Amino acid sequence: MQPSSSRSSLAALTLGAIGVVYGDIGTSVLYAVKEVFRSGHVAYTPANVYGVLSLLFWTLSVIVSLKYVVLVLRADNRGEGGLVAMLALAAEAVQDKPRLHGVLMAVGLFGACLFYGDGVITPAISVLSAVEGLEVVAPAMEHVVIPVTLAVLLFLFSMQKRGTASIGRWFGPITLLWFAVLAALGVGQIVHHPEILSALWPGHALRFVLGQPGTAFILLGAVVLCVTGAEALYADLGHFGKKPIRLAWFSAVMPALTLNYLGQGALLLDQPDAVRNPFFLMAPSWATLPLVVLATMATVIASQALISGAFSITKQVMQLGYLPRLTVLHTSTRDTGQIYMPFVNWALFIAIAMAVVMFRNSDNLAAAYGLAVTLDMLITTTLTFFVIRYLWRYPLWLCVLSTSCFFAVDILFFASNALKLAAGGWFPLLIAGSVYLLMRTWRRGRTLLSEQHRADAVDLPSFLEGLQHANVQRVDGTAVFITSEEGLVPPALLHNLKHNKVLHTQNLFVVLRHHEVPWIGLGQRAQVEALGSGCWQVVLHFGFKNDPNVPDALHQAELPGWKLDPMRTSYFLSREVIIPRMGGRMALWREKLFAQMHAGASGAAGFLHLPANAVVELGTKVHL
Repeated sequence: MQPSSSRSSLAALTLGAIGVVYGDIGTSVLYAVKEVFRSGHVAYTPANVYGVLSLLFWTLSVIVSLKYVVLVLRADNRGEGGLVAMLALAAEAVQDKPRLHGVLMAVGLFGACLFYGDGVITPAISVLSAVEGLEVVAPAMEHVVIPVTLAVLLFLFSMQKRGTASIGRWFGPITLLWFAVLAALGVGQIVHHPEILSALWPGHALRFVLGQPGTAFILLGAVVLCVTGAEALYADLGHFGKKPIRLAWFSAVMPALTLNYLGQGALLLDQPDAVRNPFFLMAPSWATLPLVVLATMATVIASQALISGAFSITKQVMQLGYLPRLTVLHTSTRDTGQIYMPFVNWALFIAIAMAVVMFRNSDNLAAAYGLAVTLDMLITTTLTFFVIRYLWRYPLWLCVLSTSCFFAVDILFFASNALKLAAGGWFPLLIAGSVYLLMRTWRRGRTLLSEQHRADAVDLPSFLEGLQHANVQRVDGTAVFITSEEGLVPPALLHNLKHNKVLHTQNLFVVLRHHEVPWIGLGQRAQVEALGSGCWQVVLHFGFKNDPNVPDALHQAELPGWKLDPMRTSYFLSREVIIPRMGGRMALWREKLFAQMHAGASGAAGFLHLPANAVVELGTKVHL
């Protein structure tokens, strides 16, 4: 690649990272400073203004710049990032320690569930904070804030089925404009009080903490609002790469955020009553309404990143076997990562609308925010330790040194936010706990179902040997039996023989294996073993970001002597009906929950991309 072309590509990726990765953290200026000073815990004095601003700046520097941008971004899983990718790395690192592996999987999955709690609170507080700017334009408009917020959110979620390809190209330029406006607003106030720049000196934060440790500890629950969306840095690693994400942060995002926070502090030094909404009051009156519009656009973009992330993480968890199949629609012919999941989309909207209606304003939502995200940060730090210690094999002292500082910071922020549990912190935890319960129930149910199949199944080699002596009519064509276990006769085959009394000329017994890695290449996709009597055992391997397209994978597979003919191939599936019963190996209510999840799962045919006119489904009843 030519240097000019390389620079152009880097610039495009950096602009994209500004739009997608940093939209969330870029809107935290709407409410972070306001919530710190309106909490009622800190006396309003110039010294406290300097101390709080210094805390905000160094929180951004330690958590975002050092932890995420410098350290965590290094932990890429074959180019992919995010908590699920980190979990897969950590699980791989301790594969030889089964008990530790199980604990890390449980902790990491709960961290993934916390993403849903964050994904509900963050769009709600961001959009609501932006629309609340209408109150600055005209206080009489207070009553329209919630209806307008819900209308904006409804529009956003109703557009998801169209995909982000058509509107995504505007994300970068609009968000870049947003950061430019943030910097300009900040500079406009700083010129009147240039001494506010001294707040960057860490001594102010240290003096504030040592002078009033109790107050500082409580305020950490509001200070953490400045790092909303920090997890997106890592989650979007696979889309943009490390260099564009780092370049965007240090060249545009971090300077703009710093200038805006300093500008809000300068305004408060000059007009203490501006604490009711310092962000919008920084702007001249003629610019307030356009700023509300731009802020709303910025929060919509920030929310879009979280919604897309929810689709992506749900699909990954499905691939790992912790959620039932859900309908996945691809919205782009070029980018396989652009997907739409109707159930997740509208479940998120309902939860976010509930949050807006229940909490009523951004102040109340700020009380609900923080507990889930700080616990997520704590889990990320914990998983990072196991990756660098057991996978990268760094010395123990270096691993402890590099993570203990971040661990201590995360613990402090988490402990402070735990004080907000009764004030609203329970809401995202309730969402995360509910999703975690569903995941564990589904995983346990699938394990019991698998054990039941093995207990009732017939050994495949013995069965095929018996077929050689049986008078079974053969019909032309290929039968593909999707099964969950190697070496066992698929229930669909037994039902086909029982009811139709025929066997196809060629029979493929296909087992799908999903692995704790993001991608598995086509060269490693299929393992084929000839079983004789026109039968083959085929194992297809997929990563948690691969699309499980069975016909394509079989077409690419090296089947000895022949190729799969789509016009002469039938796919046989077993559809189990789960019958809950007392005295099973799960509590009756969990068996009923599993049965409902199993019945509500989308069809395997669509999930595996099987041609609808070539699928035969045979049902069975199963008692767990």
